[in-house]
Amino acid sequence: MRQTRRALAETLSRIGSLIGDGQSRDDVLDVEQLSNESGVPRDVVRMLLDGEEPPVEDITDRIVRRIVHLRETRLRPDGTRHSYDEIAASYGASRASLSNLVNSRRKTPSPQMPSRQALSPQVPSEQVPSRQTGERRPARSGGPLASTQAGIESFFFGQPNGWLSAEPQASLDNALQPVLRGLEGEADDPMARLRSTHGLRELAARAPQLAEEELQLVTDWIDTILQRRNAQQVRGSGSDSSHTEGH
Repeated sequence: MRQTRRALAETLSRIGSLIGDGQSRDDVLDVEQLSNESGVPRDVVRMLLDGEEPPVEDITDRIVRRIVHLRETRLRPDGTRHSYDEIAASYGASRASLSNLVNSRRKTPSPQMPSRQALSPQVPSEQVPSRQTGERRPARSGGPLASTQAGIESFFFGQPNGWLSAEPQASLDNALQPVLRGLEGEADDPMARLRSTHGLRELAARAPQLAEEELQLVTDWIDTILQRRNAQQVRGSGSDSSHTEGH
């Protein structure tokens, strides 16, 4: 748990350091998309982004909730959900075994984890209320058979990857990696920095609305850059010619 917390904190710190001037974290982090990619409920994504601890969730409940999430978000090409039959058949199980697993844990209307307002401060962090009886019970460290989890993950992802059972911190950290790589790429690309930090695309789109003096400043700036680039190319060509004549 400590390692996943640290990894997430380091990722968020790195993202924060790469966000351009005039931008906020909300400009680069889409909570809805992160929730979709990670399988972590939106409320919990927001909590983790704010450095808060997520509510404790029974691991079997987490796995079942994410199975439901996968069926609702990873659809067939025609926009319909994959059936329990085809999912179970992909790893040699029966529809009944998979549907029984899911239905046995879906005693409440919503598969979402409780919001921060719904959390009771009297519930110890190492316990969660039973969905069947309302009694408090320790969060289990087990879950459905590993072969079942691996089979479902292989069906949706092409390989087992621990997605169904991963802790929320680890799941969100994995979902943040493409965002981090994108920001790191922009940091190494001057034109990307211009597009993101200085709003070059937006500036070009609003060119007709710019005042004449503002438009002239932008035009002069671009002309200066192009002149420098052309001069560098000419110097480079001259150097190549001299080198060729010497031989």
